[in-house]
Amino acid sequence: MIYFVMAGCSSETDEALSPIKVEIVQTESGYQLMRGGEPYTIKGAGMPIDDIRSFAAHGGNSIRNWTTDSEYQNTQDLLDSAHANGVTVALCLPMKPERWGFDYDDAGAVAAQLDEFRDEVIKYRDHPALLVWIIGNELNHSYTNPAVYDAVNDAARMIHALDPYHPTTTTVSEVDEDLATEIRMRAPELDIVSFQVYGKLFGLREATKEIGFEEPFLVTEWGALGYWEMEKTSWGVPTEMTSSEKADVFLRGHKEVLASLEGQLIGSYAFLWGQKQERTPTWFGMFTETGEETESVDVMHYIWNGAWPANRSPRVNSISLDGKSAKQNVTLTAGESYEATFDVFDHDNDPLSYRWEVKPESDANQVGGDFEKSISSLEGVVSDPTAATTALIAPRPGQYRLFAYAYDDHGHAAHANIPFLVSVGNEK
Repeated sequence: MIYFVMAGCSSETDEALSPIKVEIVQTESGYQLMRGGEPYTIKGAGMPIDDIRSFAAHGGNSIRNWTTDSEYQNTQDLLDSAHANGVTVALCLPMKPERWGFDYDDAGAVAAQLDEFRDEVIKYRDHPALLVWIIGNELNHSYTNPAVYDAVNDAARMIHALDPYHPTTTTVSEVDEDLATEIRMRAPELDIVSFQVYGKLFGLREATKEIGFEEPFLVTEWGALGYWEMEKTSWGVPTEMTSSEKADVFLRGHKEVLASLEGQLIGSYAFLWGQKQERTPTWFGMFTETGEETESVDVMHYIWNGAWPANRSPRVNSISLDGKSAKQNVTLTAGESYEATFDVFDHDNDPLSYRWEVKPESDANQVGGDFEKSISSLEGVVSDPTAATTALIAPRPGQYRLFAYAYDDHGHAAHANIPFLVSVGNEK
């Protein structure tokens, strides 16, 4: 049996709070997360920057983050905001992955990292919003040295000694028998393992059965299909789903997979309540760069509440460039003009406004969600960037991506994009 306890003082009132025991109990139907003696259903999403009030208003009750040492978000403030809004936090200790150049055979470096984590655990262990400690994110991604899981075990042991009230987990980017065996052998102090799956979500039940994984687990990232899972153009760049196609994947993933895993799955966190640049500025975020909600937020609202929000996001019918879709290898000639059309409808018949932009194709090669720089847009290549149908003047030869956005007047947006290749001469 695994125990989670919430204890501490409110930073707002300084009133001592009694610990709330949270435990995973095994019943006839499987594992159940209990909090305060009642079943606790995680309605979760990953959130790096505080948007907790809006998140809670949509019905969410638990978030996970990726570091206690962010230059963009103070962790204490995040926990305080969560507590004030009835939200719990799966708090991530930023254990360095091997792909960043960290050597897990360097005993001194490993010990120094553990000391840093000890300070973080002491700082936050009594906060009432704390739910679980996540030790590192996808440490298996591009790794070669299994000693990383010895370090995970040391961190879990340290946490248990300092904080007997909150469990420990680490996240992995695949469901693999050898990896599961490695973690069981090297990190027995972990309470649970957390899986992060995108397209592979739809094979998660079969994958866990195949490797004989019968323990309770979390899914700490799931959502839109990854760029590594998508069909590519003839010049090797991935096509991206529209915001509406992604929302459909969210809904299908919950209905077909996550809901069916009850009894072993003790909670899940959708990715991402926010926005980030990862190959494109729209790939994983449920929000736009300018803060509008997309249809994936509507879906999470529906999942958490059993009803759609009062006002819904616009929905994409199609996007085309030169009469072709993203999967039709759009090749243009430099200097020539081509029609671009964005077909969108709104459930509530709200008036829609539009924005087009063109960016050079990303040349990023980072993995595991590592930081990517944003890409500036080209100026003067779209004749009317505020119309549903416009003209694009093909820039100089190279690889590009055309983005389209449609906004209602309630803070919602839809988006889509098309990768295109510009060549010298008529090579269409």
